[in-house]
Amino acid sequence: MGAAYRRLWASSGLSNLADGVMRVALPLTALRFTDSPVLIAGVTTALGLPWLLCALPAGALADRVDRRWAMLCANLARGALVVLLTVGLLLDAGSVWLLYAAAFLVGTAETLYDTSAQSILPQMVHRDRLSRANGRLYAVELTANQFVGPPLGSALVALSAALAFVTPAALWVAAVGLLLLVRGRFRVDRSGASTTVRADIAEGLRFLWHHRLLRSFAVMVGISNFATSAVFAIIVLYAVGPDSPMGLSEPAYGVLLTATAAGSLLGSLAAEWGERVLGRAWSLRSCVLLFALMVAVPGLTPNVWPVALGFLVGGVGITVWNVITVSLRQRLTPAALMGRTNSVYRLLAWGTMPLGALTGGLVAEVLGLRAVFLCMGALTLVLLVPLFRLDEAALSRAGQAPER
Repeated sequence: MGAAYRRLWASSGLSNLADGVMRVALPLTALRFTDSPVLIAGVTTALGLPWLLCALPAGALADRVDRRWAMLCANLARGALVVLLTVGLLLDAGSVWLLYAAAFLVGTAETLYDTSAQSILPQMVHRDRLSRANGRLYAVELTANQFVGPPLGSALVALSAALAFVTPAALWVAAVGLLLLVRGRFRVDRSGASTTVRADIAEGLRFLWHHRLLRSFAVMVGISNFATSAVFAIIVLYAVGPDSPMGLSEPAYGVLLTATAAGSLLGSLAAEWGERVLGRAWSLRSCVLLFALMVAVPGLTPNVWPVALGFLVGGVGITVWNVITVSLRQRLTPAALMGRTNSVYRLLAWGTMPLGALTGGLVAEVLGLRAVFLCMGALTLVLLVPLFRLDEAALSRAGQAPER
């Protein structure tokens, strides 16, 4: 699919490896300052909150500037922020509030990086190859983010919290180096239009809101992400430590999280097969069942093997869902609106994550940890209702919509 795509693929792998280390290192480091479920969940809330606050401006910016340069600047900013966090820890100035600040600022840069990365792909790959390109991209991203990143992050935290944060900074810099090798211009032709950022954001909102299929998917992903974020914000309290129900060590906890990544890798290989054999509608319905298993199983048993199996099949569902829905969105969205559509979509889809993390902490505080898993499993199953109303023929027609 071309040299540009291959370099983007490799850079994305490094960048997501850094993300994977950070997502585990932040809550594990927070355990050194507090054992409150609400405060621990707050770290995940701070990391995801920028999707609620900054997604729309990030999308407008991604449609105004060269998307490759936007990705470069975002990764450099994340690396610099994590270096500052490391200095604070080394100077014994660490606290849960410092982790909150670092998580929020790193998450802010992530909104620009991820929006630009998803918007740049249709400029590199022909629309007929988007499913395959997305599948391969998700394979490396999820393998790095969830398979390699969590155990690496857990092991690094066990050695030194400072080392756990220096490592992602170095990985983001390496990802920048690969992106610099990508040739080409990735700024969208806006036909000489001169508009305000506010007007650009409004145009993106109108496009997604009036597109029934994209709007429905965004809301469904938002509900799913709310549930999974609630679970994974407090799972560290359920899993880590001799007094926890699962009784895992920090490195063992990192290995447990790789089950989701292993499933994600399998899902990236199965996504095209699922589209071809099961069809898009039944593939998406199956994904919801797998999501429900992933979040509900810890509420039924603390045994590590069923929990790991639930994470494994949930990982399959995550990737299959993403490949199908993201490829559809990239085919259905005009190039000049890609950044804004992606950002509005993610506002709905990812903006619920900090709310879910906060809800998970509150429910755990009041009702206990297991109540979080069971409630979120039930919430996930609700998604089957709108999915059974989606027509396979309509999805097929949408996938074949003319390029605009």
